[in-house]
This record gives sequence, C-alpha cells and structure tokens, in this order.
Amino acid sequence: MFASRIVTLVAVTLGASLLASPARPGSAVSADAPDFELPTRSGSQVRLEDLRGQVVMINFWASWCGPCRQEFPVLDQMYRKYKPMGFTLLAVNVESDRTDAERFLASTPASFPIAYDADNKVSGVYGVSAMPTTLIVDRKGQVRWMHRAYKPGDENEYLDQVRAMLRETP
Repeated sequence: MFASRIVTLVAVTLGASLLASPARPGSAVSADAPDFELPTRSGSQVRLEDLRGQVVMINFWASWCGPCRQEFPVLDQMYRKYKPMGFTLLAVNVESDRTDAERFLASTPASFPIAYDADNKVSGVYGVSAMPTTLIVDRKGQVRWMHRAYKPGDENEYLDQVRAMLRETP
C-alpha cells in the first residue's frame, strides 16, 4: 500500500512537471503517457495501454463547461471520420457525480467512449488545470500535444495534429 502511494505520487509529480502549463493554448509536448484505467459509460473499463498502436485523443471535460459543450459535436465528427484510420477519442469526465454528465450526454450524443475520473486522479496525473484539456498521444504512447480550453476553430489545430500522427508509421 505504501509503495502504491509512492508510485502514485511519483506519477503525479512526473505528469505535472512534464505537462506543465504551455505558453500557448496548444503546445507540443514530449512525454510518456502515464497509463490509467477508468470506468466507462458502457460499464466496462478502459485502459490507455490497451489503446497503444492508435492515435489517442484524451479530452478531459465537465458538463458545466460551456466550451466543452461547444466542442463535443466537433469531436464526434472528428472521431467518426478518423476512427477507421487508427484514431480513437476518449472523453474523460472529471465530475464526482455522473448525474449532470449523463444529462448532458442524453442531449448531446457522442459516438466516442466516455470514461469517468470521479476522484480526479487521472486528471491530476496529466496536470489538467482547465476545462476542457485535450491531449493527443501517438501510436507509441507518447503525449505529443496538449491544448487547454476551446474556442471555435481550435479543432483545425486538433485535426492537423491527428492527421500528422496518423501518417506516421507505428
């Protein structure tokens, strides 16, 4: 148990230092993506390591976040278009209670997987300090890009990053 706490502390410290606030909303990053396992909306578990070999966008969001609400339909379009090419999107809700998230999802359907980080351990490891925060992990498991906040048009930068990583050989 003590060793587990030390590993968690090291992961949080490492994640926070490697993914420290970039000067711009979207910035290149180069760090191993810390593995995690979270419950999903479908009742299963999702583990980041199991997604290795794909380009993975991790989007941390909350139902009370206006920009998150704007971004969801755009993310869904992106997911549908690039999924066949080896892209996946994992939307990680950070609220301690799923009720508001479920209400939001009922009115704004998403075809991509939804996971829940109710205790904010994963968002802490990744240094999430703003909603939404979006990270893109390459096929080798490296966090290569991070973006905090969202405004219409930011999806063009997301697409540039995703397309570039999809073109890379695994």
